[in-house]
Amino acid sequence: MFATLTGLGLSTAAGLNAYIPLMVVGVLANVTDAIKLPEEYAWLSNGWVLGIIGVLLLAEFVLDKVPVVDHVNDIIQTAVRPAAGGVVFSATSAASQLDNSTWMAEHPAVGWMLGIVTALIVHLVKSGTRPVVNATTAGVGAPVVSTVEDAGSLSLSLVAVFLPVLVLVFLAGMIAIGWVAVRRMRRFKQSRALARAART
Repeated sequence: MFATLTGLGLSTAAGLNAYIPLMVVGVLANVTDAIKLPEEYAWLSNGWVLGIIGVLLLAEFVLDKVPVVDHVNDIIQTAVRPAAGGVVFSATSAASQLDNSTWMAEHPAVGWMLGIVTALIVHLVKSGTRPVVNATTAGVGAPVVSTVEDAGSLSLSLVAVFLPVLVLVFLAGMIAIGWVAVRRMRRFKQSRALARAART
């Protein structure tokens, strides 16, 4: 059960920022015993790989805080974030340990799919709400929201590794925030449509 929560927590974090959970998993596997990577994922703790992830993380950190550029970045990240979600779910052995199921151990692709789908859902909500934030705040909200997302990704990554039971609390909170964000996005689109109709 805890392995499942770890995998889900890390893949959710990847949906917010692909590189933070990859960095957390790689660094912890490199310098601590908190994470033992399967042999096929040992590359994730390699110093060169961590250096590349660090450069990509820095680029993401900057680009995601610039209005309009953040939207282009989100389009690119549509492939990257779900892939990162699949990697961190599988790399932490969550797939092979899910409910101690031998079926899961024999079908590791299921772990990949769980991570990919989880990260993709979070990414779609994030990228769908960002244009609304930019439009309603004249771009001022972009760096604020991005910083909150980065902090959430880091916090959730650490919680997923060290206190996986709290992942449920994080996920419940994120679902509530996502629901509110989707409702606001719909209202915003409706108000823009009404404004356009009034002008014609």
